[in-house]
Amino acid sequence: MAEEPFTEIEVRIGPQPPARLDKALARDVPEGQGLSRSRVVKLIEEGAVTRGAEVLDNVRLKVAEGDVLTLRFSQPVEVETRAQKIALDIVWEDDELIVLNKPAGMVVHPAPGSPDQTLVNALLHHCGDSLSGIGGEKRPGIVHRIDKETSGLLVVAKTDRAHQGLAAQFERHSVIRRYLALVHGVPDAADPRLRGLRGVSFEAGNILKVTSQLARSKNDRQKQAVVWSNGRHAVTRARVLESFGSPPALALMECWLETGRTHQIRVHLSYAGHGLVGDPVYGGRRKLSDRALGSAGVAACAGFSRQALHAATLGFVHPVSGENLDFSAPLPADMEALLSALRPSQENTSE
Repeated sequence: MAEEPFTEIEVRIGPQPPARLDKALARDVPEGQGLSRSRVVKLIEEGAVTRGAEVLDNVRLKVAEGDVLTLRFSQPVEVETRAQKIALDIVWEDDELIVLNKPAGMVVHPAPGSPDQTLVNALLHHCGDSLSGIGGEKRPGIVHRIDKETSGLLVVAKTDRAHQGLAAQFERHSVIRRYLALVHGVPDAADPRLRGLRGVSFEAGNILKVTSQLARSKNDRQKQAVVWSNGRHAVTRARVLESFGSPPALALMECWLETGRTHQIRVHLSYAGHGLVGDPVYGGRRKLSDRALGSAGVAACAGFSRQALHAATLGFVHPVSGENLDFSAPLPADMEALLSALRPSQENTSE
């Protein structure tokens, strides 16, 4: 059996090193190596970091300016997840990353119940040898996800340095993500119910703001729930772009995230009493009025079998070039058709 290929590099610790070994290494490792902090932690724990003859296998060890550390790590290996030829809607691609418009119905990452036909399977086929390795494996670097039945934009790293840079931006909440959602009701700052709901407020311009913690529901482990302790901080903002019905019964909303938690928009809007149309988990059963929306509009909503949510815009700084990148993806055909069914006929309205 052939020996596994290894790379060995030396890292000289610079001035005023951070107090912990992992942080010092992550700061001073040569940029071209593209080793993320999580990868550095893994190497330390594996005993792959030495200082002379001393093995440094504790992330909390201290190092001093001028220390020379040696890292020995394996070359990227092929992952077991198989490559599959699946069509992709590619918005942008270079040697470091790829931006895609994911269709509703596609799972991002293989998991129990969805072992293949995922975005990762498709990317392994599309990218092939251009993947230089994420965390020691030849795989795409998933830095954020959108739900299976949500459509829209995703950025995926092709190299470890791009993965590290993108992950840092998501951690700082500096990535711009805006979604379009069709919701029940029309949120309004004048609504006393919303004014009295904990965690709900309005900012200038009738912008709805929901601030809470999110955690797994105690009643259903597959769901997220609004909590006020022992959860993860979450902030969602949303504004009404268009309302539908007479009286108004539905609203198209632009939503943006200060944080990015699982199901965040769906949970927060449901908590505010404005669940998404078609959402089988958080939307709740709502009886819509033929009088308000017309029979075609009610039928279109009843037949919409997924949450009406689309990741429409995505903006970030390219993690290698430093270029500001902004992308947008039009509404998919099913949401466009739904909105068309809800809008009054434009026939005979112009002179």
